Amino acid sequence: MGFFKNQFSNLVEWNENGEGVLFYKFQNQEIKKGSRLIIRPGQDAIFLYNGRVEGIFTDDGDYDIESEIIPFLTTLKSFKFGFNTPLRAEVLFINTKELLVKWGTKNAINLQAPGLPGGMPVRAFGTFNCRIVEHDVVIEKLAGIRQTYTVEDVKERIVASLDQLLMSWISKEGRDMFNLQSDARNIAKGIESDLDMDMRKLGIGISDFTIESFSYPEEIKKMQEKAAAQSMVGDMDKYTRMAAADSMSSGGNGGRSGGVAADMVSLQMGMAIGRQMVDQLNPNGSGQNGQQQGGQAAGAQQNAAQGGAGPKFCPNCGTPATGSKFCGNCGNQLY
Repeated sequence: MGFFKNQFSNLVEWNENGEGVLFYKFQNQEIKKGSRLIIRPGQDAIFLYNGRVEGIFTDDGDYDIESEIIPFLTTLKSFKFGFNTPLRAEVLFINTKELLVKWGTKNAINLQAPGLPGGMPVRAFGTFNCRIVEHDVVIEKLAGIRQTYTVEDVKERIVASLDQLLMSWISKEGRDMFNLQSDARNIAKGIESDLDMDMRKLGIGISDFTIESFSYPEEIKKMQEKAAAQSMVGDMDKYTRMAAADSMSSGGNGGRSGGVAADMVSLQMGMAIGRQMVDQLNPNGSGQNGQQQGGQAAGAQQNAAQGGAGPKFCPNCGTPATGSKFCGNCGNQLY
């Protein structure tokens, strides 16, 4: 960068202007007499000379480099600043804080699933934390060729290996491919262990790896919703009642088509209620419903032969009788 042409002190510092930076190398390699080192909370400063670590400073504060830093450097303890002899050294600032990173699979992962020969495409999303854990490894593997290293660099490396890790951990122990969220914690812990082992080769630790959600194709989601609805309903009677309630609710919005639908549902409900009333009045139980209906029909015919009036309700479907010989709804003979 050239020698300083003024008598003002040079500040060796890192303002952390960019978010998500794990380390930053001080760009001005010529440190003049009177310069000061500023270490902020959550930072370490490493002095490098000819590519070798001279000293690591972890306590935050404002230091005079000539009197407070150089005496602690390994091979530069006797260095004397001259008028035109600045200290030619590198200062590497390390971010010691844990940084949160959001991740997501780049492409859908095809998992083996019963009934799906081509596999089931699944995506996953979540977060993890990362931080520098070994200064020497970072200096050896990264700092020699990089000016900075960010969480995006970490994310790029991790996402590149996530597909295989997800497939490996999901396939273990015969997990339910259609309900992976229930076992997301165990899957995430396994992946976290593998990722941490891999990233420590660069001096970076991975912790708190989480899977927030698995994303299935739209067709699979519809099948899951349908299965859940059927499970909640339990039987067709409950399903009919729910459908009736929905139809009447939509019919109350003022549309004629909705009103017709509500009328039809109301009629069906009335028929069902009438049928249930007939079953409840049967002293022999619902298992002999056909015999009861036959007996009621025979009694009605005998009543008509004796000059009496026919039944008021159809014994088969519960529809009110209109005086005709046959039920106007189901066609059952009344008398």
